[in-house]
Amino acid sequence: MISNPASVPPPNLRIVPLANVRPHEKGDIQRSQPLMQILRQAATFTNPPVVAEIADGSYVIMDGSNRHSSLQALGFAHILVQVADYESDFVELGVWQHIIADWDSQSFLRELEKIDHVTLRQGWDAGAAAQALLRDGSVHSIHAGVDSLQDRNAALRQIVESYHRNATLYRTPLTEPDLIWSLFPSGAAMVMFRQYQPRDIINAALEAAYLPPGVSRHIIQGRALNLNYPMSCLRSALPLAEKNNQLQDWLREQYARRSVRFYAEATYHFDE
Repeated sequence: MISNPASVPPPNLRIVPLANVRPHEKGDIQRSQPLMQILRQAATFTNPPVVAEIADGSYVIMDGSNRHSSLQALGFAHILVQVADYESDFVELGVWQHIIADWDSQSFLRELEKIDHVTLRQGWDAGAAAQALLRDGSVHSIHAGVDSLQDRNAALRQIVESYHRNATLYRTPLTEPDLIWSLFPSGAAMVMFRQYQPRDIINAALEAAYLPPGVSRHIIQGRALNLNYPMSCLRSALPLAEKNNQLQDWLREQYARRSVRFYAEATYHFDE
């Protein structure tokens, strides 16, 4: 938590080769297909993915994998990103909880038991890959009996896919069961994942050992939203250096016109 919101720096925006940007999580086809249609016809690029620059000069996506994969599928050479420093106090890494709704809890548990190398145990276990809290209050720890990073994250992807294809899935930062069940009356279970460190995210990207979509949660102080940068500038055949010069000219104009606003307070958006 930032004690002095006034210390949050302006967003570090740049245009980079799309091939140099690495996701750390599997893309969500339910989100990327509609997004691709929107981006194909869009006049502006609204919310740039947030990335961390790593030692080899490439970038790991913290948030925005579906925007990245959609532009990749559309044949873009470059992408506009916001670069954030993983080592700073302005980036916080957490996890989402998954609310499993419109499905019954026993069917959910049976599907988990069908997955190779995955076992369920009664009760909470901090060493497990995840925990399943049922609406009746019972808890099952979900264990992935594999050793390598690739196999562990592959098992996690299978766990999430087992309920993603059968239930309605909601993501939430909340952890209080009574509040969650009141907000999600059709919820049958909540899956809670272990906490990750930045190195886990970077290794998942570098080794293509992708996490499931919608598990990691990055809170970026000073995130750039509603940028509305012209898509024509991203699509153009200009060299990368010229594109970045063009971006900086555009940014200076936005600040000069007082079009940039900084909101320090936490907010809830009801228009997603």
